[in-house]
Amino acid sequence: MLNRITTSFVVCILLVSTAFAQKQSIDVTIIQAEDQRHWSDELMQLLLNQSPVIRKRAALAAGRIGDEGAVKSLSGLLEHDKDDGVRAMAAFALGEIEAESGANALLAVLKNTSAPPEIRSRAIEGLGKIAAALPREQEARQRELGAAILDALKFELERPVRGLPDTSVTLFGLTAALRARPANAGPTIAQFLTSSYNPRIRADAANALARLRLKDGVDQLRKLTSDTDPIVRANAARLLGLDEDKQSYEPLLALATNDKDSRVRVNAIRGLASLKDARAADPLLKRGQFLSQRNLANLLPELNEILEIATTLGPLLAQKNDQTAVAWLRKLNETLNHRAPEVDLAFVRIAPATYLADLGAGEQAKRKVQETILLDWRAAAGIANGLGEIAALKQSDLAATAQNLLRAMLDYRNSGLNINTLVAVHSEYAIPDVLRALAAFKPQDLAAVARAQLNESDIIIRSTAADLLGDLQPSEENTRALATAWPQTTNDRLNDAALSILDALGKQKTAAANEQIKEALKSDDHLIRRRAIAILKANGAGDFSAQMGTVHTRNTLADYNRALARIGKNVRAVVTTSKGSFTMELLPEAAPLTVDNFVQLAQRDYFRNVTIHRVVPNFVIQDGDPRGDGNGGPGYQIRCEINEVPYDRAAVGMALSGKDTGGSQWFVTHSPQPHLDGGYTVFGRVVAGMDVVDKIVRGDVIQSVVIRQENRKR
Repeated sequence: MLNRITTSFVVCILLVSTAFAQKQSIDVTIIQAEDQRHWSDELMQLLLNQSPVIRKRAALAAGRIGDEGAVKSLSGLLEHDKDDGVRAMAAFALGEIEAESGANALLAVLKNTSAPPEIRSRAIEGLGKIAAALPREQEARQRELGAAILDALKFELERPVRGLPDTSVTLFGLTAALRARPANAGPTIAQFLTSSYNPRIRADAANALARLRLKDGVDQLRKLTSDTDPIVRANAARLLGLDEDKQSYEPLLALATNDKDSRVRVNAIRGLASLKDARAADPLLKRGQFLSQRNLANLLPELNEILEIATTLGPLLAQKNDQTAVAWLRKLNETLNHRAPEVDLAFVRIAPATYLADLGAGEQAKRKVQETILLDWRAAAGIANGLGEIAALKQSDLAATAQNLLRAMLDYRNSGLNINTLVAVHSEYAIPDVLRALAAFKPQDLAAVARAQLNESDIIIRSTAADLLGDLQPSEENTRALATAWPQTTNDRLNDAALSILDALGKQKTAAANEQIKEALKSDDHLIRRRAIAILKANGAGDFSAQMGTVHTRNTLADYNRALARIGKNVRAVVTTSKGSFTMELLPEAAPLTVDNFVQLAQRDYFRNVTIHRVVPNFVIQDGDPRGDGNGGPGYQIRCEINEVPYDRAAVGMALSGKDTGGSQWFVTHSPQPHLDGGYTVFGRVVAGMDVVDKIVRGDVIQSVVIRQENRKR
């Protein structure tokens, strides 16, 4: 008897072990296929697997890979699968592929009003993505999909059961309408502003109207300025400004100066800027003066609000030469050392001649800007932004002075100045801002200036120069210069210059340019090959899609196994900044390779002493750029791992400059950002210390990121 029991136990163990090994093998197959962006018959068969867990995971892979060849199988799952979770994932995947051929299956789900909310939610989400991706020649189809989205929202408004719409379908529907931009959407979306049982619906409705710039529901929006939910108040304030409703001045001013929540105050300040009511200038200036009485050099949280006030004062006091505002802005520039471009821009808009006078006259001014670029590239970038703003004033005397100073900055290496510092200054990081500022004046020699910059070693300078050439009148000389600059890109760690050169060549619209673009088809970088194929096809130079190939991924089997081994474990990152610490829970099940990339970077101290280069109040903080200008990365890209995790407050996502361009830059959301769902990889959430995140301002520093990993407690 004992032997039988022992034998049965061993058999059970073997069966479980075999099943686990099979599941692990399937997981590796899927993650490798996603990483290589390769849809295969093997993955197609997994959509038919007996296990709903495997079918669901394979459906997600189909969406991530984005191959239209998977649409038929996904449509079949959506229609016939017995598991609602699998059907919902099939709908999500169809939306990710963004192919028009997947729309009919999603439309059928929406017409079936008795379908489970989970499936209807993903169906309406998917239709929004497909509609947004349709080309102009399919405008009629886009209108059809937009109308279906609106009909689904109207059904939720009229739903007879308990008189309440389904929350998930409504929220996904509002974001879908934002993406699809259907005609006459305003009245329908505005009705959700009155939702009495869910503040998130009110907030998302206001967000959709604001991003669509629709002027519906103004009366209700004014009521929402006293809503109990701060995100509702914040979104309502932003929209009231965009509506340019003069009756909203008083409630907006009250929110901007007195609301307890900084997110609301910031959005109300933006609303006042959009409202363009000059009455707001004096109270906002007084508010700014009050806040800046503290030591701004310590980058207190109030800096975010102060910069919003400065930005708003610019248009409200445009060319008024208001001396009180000038004195305040001058003091800010002295304290912040021109490291906040918002201040320079506001100063120029209010008093351009005074701004230039503060820089000095003649050779003195040239020497000052050249010293600045040699000592502090961030300060130089701020000054360049200010000088570039002068172009919009159409004042020839001021324009001539500004251009001379910008050209002096470009020529900083020949200044004869000798600056000794103990740290690397990276003066070249300011040059892209200088080039864009000079381009604003449209000088006759801009093409020659840009062509000269194509010889620089800095990748972002070359990228900027190529962008400028692409915006100018096509010429054989520009084509030759771009072609000559191409070989250098093959040794670049980042692909920015290569992609910009391809775009500029594409705008030349010549056979010679197209031949040069074909050279990019030989690149090991799939993003470069993809861009070249798209440009050649758009230019009528042929369809080279067959040369796309699979992605030459940097990951190995060991990398895949390491990433998958974290699933089911508690993986956290403790981020210590100059403002304090916060803790992120990483999500290896939702985004295993993205989490693995972040963990690997953190464990080699990649993020130590990196400056937080971007803060947009009530939106995100963003960091992870070793350059500090928003253009840096680790020298490689990782693929997107789009998942169903929403961008609620405290979500942690990968920053991108296009699909599959992630690397080391990541962000944390201050508030829900539904328009980011399904477009950027969520790989974590802040679970402790969001008060620290809220206090962070641009210029704060990451001191360390420590990874803590342990098995979950059962």
